[in-house]
Amino acid sequence: MEFLVRQSRLFCPFLNKTSPATLRALSSSSPSSNGVSNLQVAARECPVMGAAMAIQSSRSYATSTKPLQFEQSSPSMANETSIESVHVKAGVFDTSKGICKHGLAVMKAAQAAAGEAAAEKEVEPIKATTSPSASKRHHNAFNYENFYQAELTKKHKDKSYRYFNNINRLAKEFPKAHTTSEEERVTVWCSNDYLGMSKNKDVLKSMRNTLDKYGAGAGGTRNIAGHNRHAVELEAALADLHSKEAALVFSSCYVANDATLSTLGSKLPDCVILSDQLNHASMIQGIRHSGARKIVFKHNDLVDLENKLKSLPLEVPKIIAFESVYSMCGSIAPIEKICDLADKYGAITFLDEVHAVGMYGPRGAGVAEHLDFEAHASGRPENTIMSRVDIITGTLGKAYGCVGGYIAGSAKFVDMIRSLAPGFIFTTSLPPSIMAGANTAIEYQKVTLKDRAAQQLNTRYVKAKLAELDIPVVPNPSHIVPVLVGDAETAKIASDMLLERFNIYVQAINYPTVPVGEERLRVTPTPGHDANLANKLVDALETVWTELGIKRVKDWEAVGGLAGVGVKGANPVKPIWTDAQLCLTRTTGILADKVVVEKETITAFPIEAAA
Repeated sequence: MEFLVRQSRLFCPFLNKTSPATLRALSSSSPSSNGVSNLQVAARECPVMGAAMAIQSSRSYATSTKPLQFEQSSPSMANETSIESVHVKAGVFDTSKGICKHGLAVMKAAQAAAGEAAAEKEVEPIKATTSPSASKRHHNAFNYENFYQAELTKKHKDKSYRYFNNINRLAKEFPKAHTTSEEERVTVWCSNDYLGMSKNKDVLKSMRNTLDKYGAGAGGTRNIAGHNRHAVELEAALADLHSKEAALVFSSCYVANDATLSTLGSKLPDCVILSDQLNHASMIQGIRHSGARKIVFKHNDLVDLENKLKSLPLEVPKIIAFESVYSMCGSIAPIEKICDLADKYGAITFLDEVHAVGMYGPRGAGVAEHLDFEAHASGRPENTIMSRVDIITGTLGKAYGCVGGYIAGSAKFVDMIRSLAPGFIFTTSLPPSIMAGANTAIEYQKVTLKDRAAQQLNTRYVKAKLAELDIPVVPNPSHIVPVLVGDAETAKIASDMLLERFNIYVQAINYPTVPVGEERLRVTPTPGHDANLANKLVDALETVWTELGIKRVKDWEAVGGLAGVGVKGANPVKPIWTDAQLCLTRTTGILADKVVVEKETITAFPIEAAA
């Protein structure tokens, strides 16, 4: 709750100038005869909070545009025709969402000082106040604002409402960031900038040079004015990365997945799309938009997938849509065996490598490349697992540190999507500087193994340290460290504690990103998270787990296990990166000084391996 008070001071002058001790004294001192504490009396002196308390307003808030000036509230303020006039008098001009931050801050501070639960109690919704335009509507018209509020109330009730933290990652201090205050530093442990490429000097130089020469924007869609050398070069680099005939760049991989699956599914006659149970929302949305028949198979379950394929006529077009690395649990798909089933039953494969590109394989092409590591390291992509995958999608916004998405496949397939997909045709092209930076990042990682190796070793270290403390990590062979909490509200409190007390930022993950009851903290080590930072994280998590009484592995085991944690008799999960691929020597256990990628010798930094 101290975190809540501190954040509230950013918006409320009263809290900013009042010490925590005074707040506690006000809340714990003898209440007045009418049952109102002295802190609530002080809150009534706020022209906004006083009016809000008088009319029992909702907990949603508006944004102040200038500091609030205190003045004595009066009973007449509660009888104003709308709360808007009260806010305007107080210098708060955006009142579209009800009570302002000043009022909310005081209310929450009172609850915090009194030791109450985290300000999630339901407050009677504010009576609809009408703007001049709204007042002209018929009284029987649908109340849109009440509908919006009702939907938000549902999110608050089930504890799945999403709070955004102001985290400003610093290029020169990676993986540090500042919060609202530029002087405050936190360590970011949940970024998808897996390799720190967003601050890579070669990437930044490429972007600056392109920005200076070609300007900020692309100027239009690819069909009108947004097709340029940067798009051509980037798509060529992506096609080469995946050893495919062609590639096509989109504004994001969400758009790439949606546009591609919706176009394919709608154009292929009587198409059936078989989708993994844990597929990303972008794939689910694309399948829905296609109008094609959808069959969901159990996560990574080859038997279930084959049974469903068997039920379909051989001549019916079929797409098996799945991911290589599932980002919330860290599991990895059996790509080769899925390709076997696709060949057997006349299907094509659609593989999302979003959380794998840059991270796996000798050139960073993803898990499909990684499965034939030696062949690709020697420049022999033919007859490999990656060559068997029909369609590969990926992102430029995670391991490559930029933004954008893409597809790669046969030339005819890519040309068809280019010609038919509305998500590609009717959107402005990525800026030249973004495409140039992404191209530089891809080419850099094609010949640089040390970043991937360092990231994997740091991941091993964190997982090993958490295991020593019986802190539950969902078992997986990838770079993801999902720390199981099992409750949405507790996960949010744990995240807040890490940020407030330890200056560690790990965002809580809840429904619908993960199933209800499987809420977690998703930790993603990078090459910049050395042993010193990792030890601080582990110590902080130990404190949080102890103080909040969060279940450990033994506790999950006692109830039969959940999400792979505490499952008796389960086989240990080995990391997909082997010691040999990481160039770890048996004698020293450290990364070798030299590694060979594509017949070029690359200098790698010696990094201590986890036990």
